[in-house]
Amino acid sequence: MEDKFYDEIAQGYDSLHMAEQLQKMTMIIADMGADIPKKNEKLLDVGCGTGISTSVWNCDCTGIDPSEELIEIAQKKQPKKKFLVGQAEELPFPDKSFDVVICITAVHNFKDIKKGLMEMKRVCKDRLVISVLKRSQKLEEIEKLIIINFKIKKIIMEEKDLIFLCGLRQPPGTKHA
Repeated sequence: MEDKFYDEIAQGYDSLHMAEQLQKMTMIIADMGADIPKKNEKLLDVGCGTGISTSVWNCDCTGIDPSEELIEIAQKKQPKKKFLVGQAEELPFPDKSFDVVICITAVHNFKDIKKGLMEMKRVCKDRLVISVLKRSQKLEEIEKLIIINFKIKKIIMEEKDLIFLCGLRQPPGTKHA
């Protein structure tokens, strides 16, 4: 999807999506249990939009989105959190920079889904939440990539999304620490 589309709808984004996104976040938090990030942990929100899905966490949060307008709104709403313009396929962070990586209803918009998912995996230490729009024409492709590349802990069947609570797969021959 064209980055400029979200710039054009930025001012009305929250009125269109806030209630729905907060409902998803409530479900995710309820199902994460002990995997909820602690106050001293770092979370990355990929495709953060105006920061709706970033707002619910009480930890060190960073949001990234390709839309300059959405990032501007997110930063104004949450000045204590970090937001930057960028692509999921080229995350500007070192390996294993974040304890938790979330991507809420955004992965279907990635220019290169596999590359975006691999970047999320690269910067993540061990916990991921990936929410996928059920009506996306790319659902099957995304689902396969998630199954192949991540350890699925739980799948939440939300009204409009499939939500995957994941961990990282251990390379063959390694043991959990």
